[in-house]
Amino acid sequence: MPSAMKVAIVDDEIDIRNSISQWLALSGYDTETFSSAEEALEKVGADYPGVVITDIRMSGMGGIQLLKKLKGIDSTLPVIIITGHGDVPLAVKAMQIGAIDFLEKPFKPENISELVREAASARRMVLDTRVLRRELSDARQLMKKFMGTSKEIKRLKEDILDLGQADGHVLINGETGTGKTLAAHALHAVSSRASRKFMLLSCSAYEGETLIKRLAGPAGPDDSWIPAFEDARGGTLVLEDIESLPKSAQARLVTFLNGNDMPPKTRIVAICNLPDNSRTSEDMLRNDLYYRLATMQITIPPLRDRGNDILLMFKEFTEQFAADYGCDAPEIAAQEATHLLKAPWPGNVRQLINIAERAVLQSRRGSESLTSILMSDHQQLSTDIVGEGKPLKKYVEEFEQMLIENTMRRHKGSIASVMQELCLPRRTLNEKMAKYGLQRSDYT
Repeated sequence: MPSAMKVAIVDDEIDIRNSISQWLALSGYDTETFSSAEEALEKVGADYPGVVITDIRMSGMGGIQLLKKLKGIDSTLPVIIITGHGDVPLAVKAMQIGAIDFLEKPFKPENISELVREAASARRMVLDTRVLRRELSDARQLMKKFMGTSKEIKRLKEDILDLGQADGHVLINGETGTGKTLAAHALHAVSSRASRKFMLLSCSAYEGETLIKRLAGPAGPDDSWIPAFEDARGGTLVLEDIESLPKSAQARLVTFLNGNDMPPKTRIVAICNLPDNSRTSEDMLRNDLYYRLATMQITIPPLRDRGNDILLMFKEFTEQFAADYGCDAPEIAAQEATHLLKAPWPGNVRQLINIAERAVLQSRRGSESLTSILMSDHQQLSTDIVGEGKPLKKYVEEFEQMLIENTMRRHKGSIASVMQELCLPRRTLNEKMAKYGLQRSDYT
Protein backbone atom coordinates (compact mmCIF):
# COMPACT_ATOMS: atom_id res chain seq x y z
CA MET A 1 0.00 0.00 0.00
CA PRO A 2 1.31 3.50 -0.79
CA SER A 3 0.79 4.67 2.79
CA ALA A 4 3.48 2.22 3.92
CA MET A 5 6.14 4.00 1.83
CA LYS A 6 7.81 7.38 2.32
CA VAL A 7 8.78 10.00 -0.22
CA ALA A 8 11.72 12.29 0.52
CA ILE A 9 11.44 15.56 -1.44
CA VAL A 10 14.66 17.57 -1.79
CA ASP A 11 14.46 21.08 -3.29
CA ASP A 12 15.80 24.45 -2.20
CA GLU A 13 12.62 26.16 -3.45
CA ILE A 14 10.00 25.94 -0.71
CA ASP A 15 7.00 26.38 -3.03
CA ILE A 16 8.03 23.45 -5.26
CA ARG A 17 8.79 21.01 -2.45
CA ASN A 18 5.59 21.94 -0.60
CA SER A 19 3.40 21.55 -3.69
CA ILE A 20 4.89 18.13 -4.50
CA SER A 21 4.50 17.10 -0.85
CA GLN A 22 0.85 18.17 -0.70
CA TRP A 23 -0.03 16.37 -3.92
CA LEU A 24 1.65 13.10 -2.87
CA ALA A 25 0.15 13.31 0.63
CA LEU A 26 -3.29 13.43 -1.00
CA SER A 27 -2.31 10.28 -2.88
CA GLY A 28 -1.66 8.50 0.42
CA TYR A 29 2.13 8.82 0.75
CA ASP A 30 4.04 9.77 3.89
CA THR A 31 6.20 12.68 2.72
CA GLU A 32 9.12 14.51 4.27
CA THR A 33 10.76 17.60 2.79
CA PHE A 34 14.37 18.83 2.83
CA SER A 35 15.68 22.21 1.76
CA SER A 36 19.15 20.89 0.90
CA ALA A 37 20.94 17.71 -0.12
CA GLU A 38 23.03 17.87 3.04
CA GLU A 39 19.89 17.88 5.19
CA ALA A 40 18.44 14.93 3.26
CA LEU A 41 21.60 12.86 3.70
CA GLU A 42 21.22 13.09 7.48
CA LYS A 43 17.87 11.26 7.28
CA VAL A 44 17.95 9.07 4.16
CA GLY A 45 20.12 6.00 4.61
CA ALA A 46 20.37 2.35 3.62
CA ASP A 47 17.00 0.55 3.79
CA TYR A 48 15.14 3.87 3.51
CA PRO A 49 11.50 2.76 3.16
CA GLY A 50 10.61 4.78 0.13
CA VAL A 51 11.61 7.01 -2.79
CA VAL A 52 13.70 10.19 -3.16
CA ILE A 53 12.69 13.08 -5.44
CA THR A 54 15.37 15.74 -5.92
CA ASP A 55 15.85 18.85 -8.00
CA ILE A 56 18.95 18.66 -10.17
CA ARG A 57 20.09 22.26 -9.50
CA MET A 58 20.27 23.44 -5.90
CA SER A 59 22.50 25.77 -3.91
CA GLY A 60 25.29 23.83 -2.23
CA MET A 61 25.30 20.17 -3.19
CA GLY A 62 23.40 19.58 -6.42
CA GLY A 63 21.13 16.73 -7.42
CA ILE A 64 23.83 14.81 -9.31
CA GLN A 65 26.15 14.80 -6.28
CA LEU A 66 23.27 13.79 -4.02
CA LEU A 67 22.37 10.96 -6.39
CA LYS A 68 25.96 9.65 -6.33
CA LYS A 69 26.05 9.71 -2.52
CA LEU A 70 22.66 8.02 -2.19
CA LYS A 71 23.69 5.29 -4.62
CA GLY A 72 26.85 4.80 -2.57
CA ILE A 73 24.70 4.31 0.54
CA ASP A 74 22.09 2.05 -1.10
CA SER A 75 22.48 1.22 -4.78
CA THR A 76 18.83 0.13 -5.10
CA LEU A 77 17.28 3.32 -3.65
CA PRO A 78 14.89 4.80 -6.26
CA VAL A 79 15.75 8.44 -7.08
CA ILE A 80 13.64 10.65 -9.37
CA ILE A 81 15.29 13.77 -10.78
CA ILE A 82 13.45 17.06 -11.45
CA THR A 83 15.04 19.20 -14.13
CA GLY A 84 14.49 22.66 -15.53
CA HIS A 85 14.29 23.65 -19.18
CA GLY A 86 17.60 22.96 -20.89
CA ASP A 87 18.86 20.47 -18.27
CA VAL A 88 18.05 17.35 -20.28
CA PRO A 89 21.76 16.45 -20.80
CA LEU A 90 22.21 16.53 -17.02
CA ALA A 91 19.11 14.38 -16.61
CA VAL A 92 20.55 11.82 -19.04
CA LYS A 93 23.76 11.78 -16.99
CA ALA A 94 21.68 11.21 -13.87
CA MET A 95 19.96 8.24 -15.54
CA GLN A 96 23.38 6.79 -16.38
CA ILE A 97 24.41 7.12 -12.72
CA GLY A 98 21.30 5.33 -11.54
CA ALA A 99 18.27 7.64 -11.36
CA ILE A 100 15.11 5.73 -12.29
CA ASP A 101 13.58 8.62 -14.27
CA PHE A 102 13.36 12.41 -14.57
CA LEU A 103 10.62 15.02 -14.85
CA GLU A 104 11.06 18.29 -16.72
CA LYS A 105 9.45 21.42 -15.29
CA PRO A 106 6.67 22.25 -15.53
CA PHE A 107 5.19 18.81 -15.00
CA LYS A 108 1.71 17.52 -14.33
CA PRO A 109 1.14 16.33 -10.73
CA GLU A 110 -0.38 13.06 -11.94
CA ASN A 111 2.86 12.28 -13.79
CA ILE A 112 4.90 12.42 -10.60
CA SER A 113 2.27 10.31 -8.80
CA GLU A 114 2.61 7.60 -11.44
CA LEU A 115 6.41 7.61 -11.24
CA VAL A 116 6.34 7.42 -7.43
CA ARG A 117 3.79 4.58 -7.51
CA GLU A 118 6.02 2.46 -9.76
CA ALA A 119 9.18 3.33 -7.83
CA ALA A 120 7.55 2.60 -4.46
CA SER A 121 6.32 -0.77 -5.67
CA ALA A 122 9.82 -1.73 -6.83
CA ARG A 123 11.32 -0.45 -3.57
CA ARG A 124 8.90 -2.49 -1.50
CA MET A 125 9.90 -5.67 -3.32
CA VAL A 126 13.60 -4.95 -2.71
CA LEU A 127 13.07 -4.28 1.01
CA ASP A 128 10.85 -7.34 1.45
CA THR A 129 13.53 -9.49 -0.18
CA ARG A 130 16.18 -8.03 2.13
CA VAL A 131 14.08 -8.73 5.21
CA LEU A 132 13.49 -12.31 4.05
CA ARG A 133 17.21 -12.85 3.44
CA ARG A 134 18.10 -11.48 6.87
CA GLU A 135 15.46 -13.64 8.54
CA LEU A 136 16.74 -16.73 6.72
CA SER A 137 20.31 -15.82 7.65
CA ASP A 138 19.31 -15.38 11.31
CA ALA A 139 17.49 -18.70 11.24
CA ARG A 140 20.50 -20.48 9.72
CA GLN A 141 22.83 -19.00 12.34
CA LEU A 142 20.52 -20.09 15.16
CA MET A 143 20.16 -23.60 13.74
CA LYS A 144 23.95 -23.89 13.45
CA LYS A 145 24.20 -23.39 17.20
CA PHE A 146 22.62 -26.83 17.62
CA MET A 147 25.94 -28.55 16.94
CA GLY A 148 26.29 -32.25 16.40
CA THR A 149 25.48 -35.10 14.06
CA SER A 150 23.61 -37.45 16.41
CA LYS A 151 20.17 -38.67 15.45
CA GLU A 152 18.79 -36.85 18.51
CA ILE A 153 20.03 -33.43 17.39
CA LYS A 154 18.99 -34.07 13.77
CA ARG A 155 15.48 -34.90 14.96
CA LEU A 156 15.43 -31.73 17.09
CA LYS A 157 16.33 -29.58 14.06
CA GLU A 158 13.61 -31.27 12.01
CA ASP A 159 11.07 -30.65 14.78
CA ILE A 160 11.98 -26.97 14.96
CA LEU A 161 11.66 -26.55 11.20
CA ASP A 162 8.34 -28.43 11.09
CA LEU A 163 6.71 -26.73 14.09
CA GLY A 164 8.07 -23.35 13.07
CA GLN A 165 5.72 -23.43 10.08
CA ALA A 166 2.69 -24.28 12.25
CA ASP A 167 0.60 -21.75 14.16
CA GLY A 168 -0.28 -23.41 17.48
CA HIS A 169 1.32 -22.89 20.88
CA VAL A 170 4.43 -24.95 21.64
CA LEU A 171 5.68 -26.48 24.88
CA ILE A 172 9.45 -27.01 25.08
CA ASN A 173 10.62 -29.56 27.65
CA GLY A 174 14.15 -30.30 28.75
CA GLU A 175 16.69 -30.33 31.54
CA THR A 176 18.54 -27.20 32.55
CA GLY A 177 21.28 -26.13 30.16
CA THR A 178 20.06 -28.09 27.13
CA GLY A 179 19.24 -25.03 24.99
CA LYS A 180 15.49 -24.58 25.42
CA THR A 181 15.59 -20.78 25.05
CA LEU A 182 17.76 -21.16 21.94
CA ALA A 183 15.13 -23.53 20.52
CA ALA A 184 12.43 -20.90 21.20
CA HIS A 185 14.47 -18.28 19.32
CA ALA A 186 14.96 -20.72 16.43
CA LEU A 187 11.22 -21.53 16.31
CA HIS A 188 10.45 -17.83 15.95
CA ALA A 189 13.21 -17.27 13.36
CA VAL A 190 11.98 -20.02 11.02
CA SER A 191 8.32 -19.07 11.35
CA SER A 192 6.16 -16.65 9.39
CA ARG A 193 6.30 -14.40 12.49
CA ALA A 194 10.06 -13.84 12.17
CA SER A 195 9.67 -10.15 11.31
CA ARG A 196 7.32 -9.56 14.26
CA LYS A 197 7.94 -9.11 17.97
CA PHE A 198 9.77 -11.75 20.01
CA MET A 199 9.29 -11.37 23.76
CA LEU A 200 10.82 -13.38 26.60
CA LEU A 201 9.29 -13.45 30.07
CA SER A 202 10.48 -15.54 33.02
CA CYS A 203 7.66 -16.86 35.18
CA SER A 204 10.12 -17.36 38.05
CA ALA A 205 11.01 -13.65 38.11
CA TYR A 206 7.62 -12.47 39.44
CA GLU A 207 5.11 -13.41 42.10
CA GLY A 208 1.85 -14.92 40.82
CA GLU A 209 -0.36 -11.80 40.83
CA THR A 210 2.43 -9.59 39.53
CA LEU A 211 3.13 -12.04 36.72
CA ILE A 212 -0.53 -12.16 35.63
CA LYS A 213 -0.60 -8.38 35.64
CA ARG A 214 2.64 -8.31 33.65
CA LEU A 215 1.21 -10.79 31.14
CA ALA A 216 -2.28 -9.50 30.60
CA GLY A 217 -2.81 -6.20 32.43
CA PRO A 218 -4.70 -4.16 33.34
CA ALA A 219 -1.99 -1.56 32.88
CA GLY A 220 -2.98 1.63 34.67
CA PRO A 221 -1.33 5.06 34.32
CA ASP A 222 1.05 4.28 37.19
CA ASP A 223 2.29 1.02 35.68
CA SER A 224 5.74 1.03 34.11
CA TRP A 225 5.10 -1.95 31.81
CA ILE A 226 3.03 -2.84 28.79
CA PRO A 227 1.11 -6.12 29.19
CA ALA A 228 3.16 -8.77 27.40
CA PHE A 229 0.32 -10.32 25.39
CA GLU A 230 -0.56 -6.97 23.87
CA ASP A 231 3.06 -5.99 23.31
CA ALA A 232 3.79 -9.29 21.50
CA ARG A 233 0.52 -9.38 19.55
CA GLY A 234 0.97 -11.22 16.29
CA GLY A 235 4.47 -12.32 17.30
CA THR A 236 5.93 -14.85 19.74
CA LEU A 237 5.73 -14.67 23.53
CA VAL A 238 8.09 -17.05 25.34
CA LEU A 239 7.16 -17.98 28.93
CA GLU A 240 10.27 -19.39 30.60
CA ASP A 241 10.06 -21.55 33.74
CA ILE A 242 6.33 -22.10 33.26
CA GLU A 243 6.44 -24.80 35.96
CA SER A 244 7.19 -22.16 38.63
CA LEU A 245 3.83 -20.47 38.02
CA PRO A 246 1.57 -21.01 41.10
CA LYS A 247 -1.61 -23.03 40.47
CA SER A 248 -3.82 -19.98 41.12
CA ALA A 249 -1.88 -17.98 38.56
CA GLN A 250 -2.08 -20.91 36.12
CA ALA A 251 -5.88 -20.80 36.42
CA ARG A 252 -5.89 -17.05 35.68
CA LEU A 253 -3.64 -17.62 32.69
CA VAL A 254 -6.01 -20.28 31.29
CA THR A 255 -8.94 -17.88 31.64
CA PHE A 256 -7.05 -15.19 29.79
CA LEU A 257 -5.92 -17.58 27.01
CA ASN A 258 -9.48 -18.77 26.47
CA GLY A 259 -10.58 -15.22 25.68
CA ASN A 260 -7.49 -14.06 23.80
CA ASP A 261 -7.75 -15.71 20.39
CA MET A 262 -8.64 -12.57 18.48
CA PRO A 263 -6.37 -11.88 15.47
CA PRO A 264 -3.54 -11.25 15.13
CA LYS A 265 -2.98 -14.15 17.49
CA THR A 266 0.13 -14.22 19.66
CA ARG A 267 1.96 -17.54 19.63
CA ILE A 268 3.04 -18.79 23.05
CA VAL A 269 6.16 -20.87 23.44
CA ALA A 270 6.22 -22.21 27.01
CA ILE A 271 9.49 -23.54 28.43
CA CYS A 272 9.38 -26.16 31.17
CA ASN A 273 12.49 -27.27 33.08
CA LEU A 274 12.31 -30.97 33.86
CA PRO A 275 14.24 -31.58 37.12
CA ASP A 276 14.57 -35.35 36.64
CA ASN A 277 13.23 -38.22 34.56
CA SER A 278 10.47 -39.01 37.07
CA ARG A 279 8.49 -35.82 36.42
CA THR A 280 6.97 -34.47 33.24
CA SER A 281 5.52 -31.11 32.31
CA GLU A 282 2.06 -32.68 32.53
CA ASP A 283 2.76 -33.47 36.19
CA MET A 284 3.90 -29.92 36.89
CA LEU A 285 1.06 -27.95 35.24
CA ARG A 286 -2.70 -27.88 35.62
CA ASN A 287 -4.32 -30.14 33.03
CA ASP A 288 -6.25 -27.31 31.38
CA LEU A 289 -3.14 -25.15 31.06
CA TYR A 290 -0.99 -28.08 29.92
CA TYR A 291 -3.37 -29.02 27.09
CA ARG A 292 -3.74 -25.34 26.13
CA LEU A 293 0.01 -24.83 25.80
CA ALA A 294 1.04 -28.30 24.60
CA THR A 295 -0.68 -28.12 21.21
CA MET A 296 2.75 -29.12 19.96
CA GLN A 297 5.78 -30.23 21.95
CA ILE A 298 9.54 -30.30 21.59
CA THR A 299 11.79 -32.17 24.00
CA ILE A 300 15.46 -31.14 24.00
CA PRO A 301 17.68 -34.23 24.45
CA PRO A 302 20.09 -34.22 27.42
CA LEU A 303 23.76 -34.01 26.51
CA ARG A 304 24.59 -37.45 27.98
CA ASP A 305 22.33 -39.05 25.32
CA ARG A 306 24.05 -37.38 22.37
CA GLY A 307 27.14 -39.60 22.16
CA ASN A 308 29.87 -38.31 19.88
CA ASP A 309 28.29 -34.83 19.81
CA ILE A 310 29.93 -34.30 23.22
CA LEU A 311 33.42 -34.64 21.74
CA LEU A 312 32.61 -32.57 18.67
CA MET A 313 31.11 -29.74 20.76
CA PHE A 314 33.90 -29.82 23.34
CA LYS A 315 36.49 -29.42 20.60
CA GLU A 316 34.53 -26.58 19.03
CA PHE A 317 34.16 -24.75 22.36
CA THR A 318 37.82 -25.15 23.31
CA GLU A 319 38.88 -23.78 19.92
CA GLN A 320 36.58 -20.78 20.39
CA PHE A 321 37.92 -20.06 23.88
CA ALA A 322 41.51 -20.59 22.74
CA ALA A 323 40.99 -17.94 20.06
CA ASP A 324 39.50 -15.58 22.67
CA TYR A 325 42.42 -16.10 25.09
CA GLY A 326 45.09 -16.07 22.40
CA CYS A 327 46.46 -19.56 23.03
CA ASP A 328 46.36 -23.06 21.55
CA ALA A 329 43.38 -25.31 22.18
CA PRO A 330 44.26 -28.30 24.41
CA GLU A 331 44.61 -31.68 22.73
CA ILE A 332 42.13 -34.33 23.91
CA ALA A 333 43.72 -37.66 24.80
CA ALA A 334 41.78 -40.89 24.24
CA GLN A 335 41.31 -41.41 27.99
CA GLU A 336 40.02 -37.83 28.40
CA ALA A 337 37.61 -38.36 25.52
CA THR A 338 36.35 -41.47 27.31
CA HIS A 339 35.75 -39.46 30.48
CA LEU A 340 33.89 -36.77 28.54
CA LEU A 341 31.61 -39.43 27.07
CA LYS A 342 31.02 -41.17 30.42
CA ALA A 343 30.20 -38.02 32.41
CA PRO A 344 26.47 -37.62 33.26
CA TRP A 345 26.42 -33.89 32.44
CA PRO A 346 23.70 -32.70 34.85
CA GLY A 347 24.25 -29.14 33.56
CA ASN A 348 24.20 -30.30 29.92
CA VAL A 349 25.59 -27.99 27.21
CA ARG A 350 25.96 -25.07 29.62
CA GLN A 351 28.19 -27.22 31.84
CA LEU A 352 30.18 -28.44 28.83
CA ILE A 353 30.88 -24.84 27.82
CA ASN A 354 32.09 -23.98 31.34
CA ILE A 355 34.42 -27.00 31.45
CA ALA A 356 35.76 -26.21 27.97
CA GLU A 357 36.70 -22.70 29.11
CA ARG A 358 38.37 -24.02 32.27
CA ALA A 359 40.27 -26.61 30.21
CA VAL A 360 41.65 -23.85 27.96
CA LEU A 361 42.69 -21.69 30.94
CA GLN A 362 44.33 -24.63 32.74
CA SER A 363 46.08 -25.75 29.56
CA ARG A 364 47.47 -22.26 29.09
CA ARG A 365 48.96 -22.45 32.58
CA GLY A 366 50.04 -26.07 32.05
CA SER A 367 48.44 -27.22 35.30
CA GLU A 368 45.22 -29.18 35.90
CA SER A 369 44.27 -32.00 33.50
CA LEU A 370 40.88 -32.30 31.85
CA THR A 371 40.13 -35.43 33.90
CA SER A 372 40.78 -33.58 37.18
CA ILE A 373 38.55 -30.70 36.02
CA LEU A 374 35.77 -33.16 35.25
CA MET A 375 36.14 -34.96 38.58
CA SER A 376 36.23 -31.73 40.60
CA ASP A 377 33.27 -30.20 38.81
CA HIS A 378 30.69 -32.47 40.42
CA GLN A 379 30.81 -35.44 42.75
CA GLN A 380 28.59 -37.45 40.41
CA LEU A 381 31.14 -36.96 37.63
CA SER A 382 33.85 -38.49 39.79
CA THR A 383 31.67 -41.49 40.60
CA ASP A 384 30.74 -42.09 36.97
CA ILE A 385 34.29 -41.74 35.70
CA VAL A 386 35.59 -44.48 37.97
CA GLY A 387 32.46 -46.62 37.65
CA GLU A 388 31.30 -49.10 35.06
CA GLY A 389 30.62 -47.83 31.58
CA LYS A 390 30.74 -48.85 27.98
CA PRO A 391 33.48 -51.20 26.74
CA LEU A 392 36.80 -49.50 26.00
CA LYS A 393 36.48 -50.46 22.31
CA LYS A 394 33.33 -48.36 22.05
CA TYR A 395 35.03 -45.28 23.47
CA VAL A 396 38.04 -45.74 21.20
CA GLU A 397 35.75 -45.97 18.18
CA GLU A 398 33.86 -42.83 19.18
CA PHE A 399 37.14 -40.98 19.67
CA GLU A 400 38.43 -42.22 16.31
CA GLN A 401 35.23 -41.12 14.59
CA MET A 402 35.54 -37.67 16.16
CA LEU A 403 39.14 -37.29 14.92
CA ILE A 404 38.25 -38.27 11.37
CA GLU A 405 35.16 -36.01 11.30
CA ASN A 406 37.05 -33.00 12.65
CA THR A 407 39.93 -33.52 10.24
CA MET A 408 37.55 -33.90 7.29
CA ARG A 409 35.76 -30.71 8.32
CA ARG A 410 38.98 -28.77 8.73
CA HIS A 411 40.29 -29.84 5.29
CA LYS A 412 36.87 -29.42 3.61
CA GLY A 413 36.71 -33.07 2.56
CA SER A 414 40.19 -33.30 1.04
CA ILE A 415 41.01 -37.01 1.32
CA ALA A 416 44.71 -36.45 0.58
CA SER A 417 45.04 -33.88 3.40
CA VAL A 418 43.20 -36.15 5.86
CA MET A 419 45.42 -39.12 4.96
CA GLN A 420 48.54 -36.99 5.50
CA GLU A 421 47.44 -35.52 8.85
CA LEU A 422 46.22 -38.80 10.34
CA CYS A 423 48.98 -40.90 8.74
CA LEU A 424 46.44 -43.30 7.24
CA PRO A 425 46.67 -45.12 3.90
CA ARG A 426 43.73 -44.48 1.58
CA ARG A 427 42.29 -47.99 1.95
CA THR A 428 42.27 -47.76 5.77
CA LEU A 429 40.67 -44.31 5.68
CA ASN A 430 38.01 -45.50 3.23
CA GLU A 431 37.21 -48.49 5.47
CA LYS A 432 36.86 -46.32 8.56
CA MET A 433 34.71 -43.76 6.75
CA ALA A 434 32.43 -46.56 5.59
CA LYS A 435 32.33 -48.00 9.11
CA TYR A 436 31.22 -44.67 10.63
CA GLY A 437 28.93 -43.68 7.77
CA LEU A 438 31.02 -40.63 6.79
CA GLN A 439 30.65 -39.12 3.32
CA ARG A 440 33.26 -36.81 1.78
CA SER A 441 30.46 -34.75 0.19
CA ASP A 442 29.22 -33.74 3.68
CA TYR A 443 32.40 -31.72 4.25
CA THR A 444 33.06 -30.09 0.87
